[in-house]
Parts: sequence; C-alpha cells; structure tokens
Amino acid sequence: MLNMKKMAALAMLGALAFNTAYAEDKSAALVNGVSIPQSRVDLAIKAELAQGQADTPELRKSIRENLIKRELMVQEATKLNLDKSPDVLQEMDMAKQSVLINAYLSDYLKKNPITEDMLVQEYEARKAKLGDKEYNARHILVDTEAQAKTIIAQLGKKVKFEKLAAQSKDTGSAAQGGSLGWQVPSNFVAPFAQALQSLKKGEYTKEPVHTQFGWHVIRLDDERALKVPGFEEVKPQLQQRLQQQAIQKAIADLQAKAKVE
Repeated sequence: MLNMKKMAALAMLGALAFNTAYAEDKSAALVNGVSIPQSRVDLAIKAELAQGQADTPELRKSIRENLIKRELMVQEATKLNLDKSPDVLQEMDMAKQSVLINAYLSDYLKKNPITEDMLVQEYEARKAKLGDKEYNARHILVDTEAQAKTIIAQLGKKVKFEKLAAQSKDTGSAAQGGSLGWQVPSNFVAPFAQALQSLKKGEYTKEPVHTQFGWHVIRLDDERALKVPGFEEVKPQLQQRLQQQAIQKAIADLQAKAKVE
C-alpha cells in the first residue's frame, strides 16, 4: 500500500483548482461523478518509479485506489466548507508554491547542467586543498597564554599530555586525552594547521598557538600519506554540492533583481 504522505503534494494540488487540460484527459476513475484523470495516475506512478519502485500492476492498482480515497476525502472536506477555511487556503497556497519551486529548480538545473569538466575541476580543487598527508594529533585548549605556557612547562617536566588534557576547554577531546583523531590540516584554522605541520612525530609545540578559540598546546602523535577517494567514488556528492551551489546562486540573482519593500 502506498504511503499517503508521499502523495500529499499531489493531493493538495488536486484540491487547488481543476486543470482544464484534464477535460480532455482519459478518466482513470469516476468518484461521485468527478473524474480522476489518467494523467494524475501517470504522474503519481512516475513519482514512485523515481523513488525506486518497480512498475507493477499492484503498484498501479494501489495508486488508483489511493487517488480514489483522496478524491472522496476532498469531496467530503468541500461539503464541510473546509476549503474556505483561511488556514486551509494558506496551506493550499503554500503547497502550490512548493510544487512551483521544485519545478523551477528542476528546470534551472536542466538548463544549467553540471558538466563532467566542472565535476573534475571541483574534485581536483578539493583534492589539492586536502593535501597529501593526514595527522593524528592531540591538543589542549585554554583561555590564556599564561595557562598554555604553564602546561608546556609541565610537559617539559614529563607530566603526561593526556593527563593535562583533562583541563582543556575542548571537552570532547579532553575526555580522549586531547585526541583529535586523524585529520587533514584543512580541517583546522590556519594558525593551528601551520603549527601542526611544523611538528615532527612525538613533538609538541614549545610556544602556545593562538586562534579565535583560545590558546592551544598541540602534540603530533603520528602522520601518514592521505588516501583520497577516487573521482568516481565521490562524484555523486560532488554533483549534489555543485547543484546546491548553482541553486544558491540562482536564488541570490533573483533576490538581487527583486524589488522588496
């Protein structure tokens, strides 16, 4: 049985207005004299197939039955004058907006496709940003430079880094002895990344490192060559990312040209 929520948008649109194009459409069913056009059934089937459903007689029958049930509920709601409720009218208008927005975005992406070259360029740019190494590091974050220098002095006296990390403001890593796990430098703010990359395995910073978060003492536990996923492996994520960027730009362009008072 189809999930009624999956087709709520179609149901709302059906209640919005009668599409005159349906007047010549083949009828899939008559419900109290009201025709359910075959094109509506076809649209619902198309939506289900896009979600991975198989086109089977059972699917088509289930869709038809659900559309009949929806038509019955719409007719009853209309008898109760619910279609004249201010709240319902607002919801119907918003549902119409949502469908039109999705249609606009789909049309925009069709007219402005993300090409293979664009995907490759994005992949290479992100790959270059990641670098060729990743680092297993620890840090201790405190409020003042003086506190950080005290910690460095204690490390010089062979107090264990993991023990001192308990006082770190970064409570998440503090519970792990200051461990940040394996990370690429680009995951950190510039001063932190630069200090980390200057260390050799087993070394810690002899001077506090200042960032917008506070003062850090950093230790490098290990480093290794970075294994970057292949292009084909991340291609779907790159596609989605570039599409989102394109949509954001399209919306920004619309806002820039709009007169909003």
